[in-house]
Amino acid sequence: MTEVIQKGWTREQMAELAAQDIPNGAIVNLGIGMPELVAKFVPEGKEFIYHTENGMLGMGPTPAPGEEDHELINAGKKSITAIPGASFFHHADSFTMIRGGHIDVCVLGTMQVSEQGDIANWSTGAENDIPGVGGAMDLVQGVKTIYVITTHVTKKGDAKLVEHCSYPLTGKKVISRIYTDLAIVDVGPDGFECKRLAPGVSFDEVVAKTGARIIDKT
Repeated sequence: MTEVIQKGWTREQMAELAAQDIPNGAIVNLGIGMPELVAKFVPEGKEFIYHTENGMLGMGPTPAPGEEDHELINAGKKSITAIPGASFFHHADSFTMIRGGHIDVCVLGTMQVSEQGDIANWSTGAENDIPGVGGAMDLVQGVKTIYVITTHVTKKGDAKLVEHCSYPLTGKKVISRIYTDLAIVDVGPDGFECKRLAPGVSFDEVVAKTGARIIDKT
């Protein structure tokens, strides 16, 4: 039987890689979509305290089917659990925590990241696009470290890592690390730096699917 060799990382593997880089004891905010998967992974010997901007500190993983508490939801309106010692507070207090620099790490999804670390993750600028930026703009300005989880290219094959964002910006020069299905990429002083390649992926493939210069730092 021919052995099937995996190429690239799955969504869960990308989330696990991001979790491995979060420092022990960090207060962490997770964006809507793929970043929510990070809550499933806390490396052995570490403790994270997950924050959701609708007013909770101590968010646990997604509950098993049939065990949902409909009074416990995250900012994406998805069911969550609460760890022992979790606290609940007003929405305004939650944003005071964000804007006051009290959140250590935020993991976001994106549509584009530029080689300067700019992020565009809330609108394409289309007439019928979503009406508001939500909490993303507060997060990228107030949180100490911003990670991104995303596919390397769009469903149409367009690069998401680009020289300059063509979509409306969420924040400028705020992204430090990007986890894609092909590679882990840092935003360094000279642009994108490939730090690690996914299984079965070559650096040349990453270059071909990146819309900006990228340096091999593996």
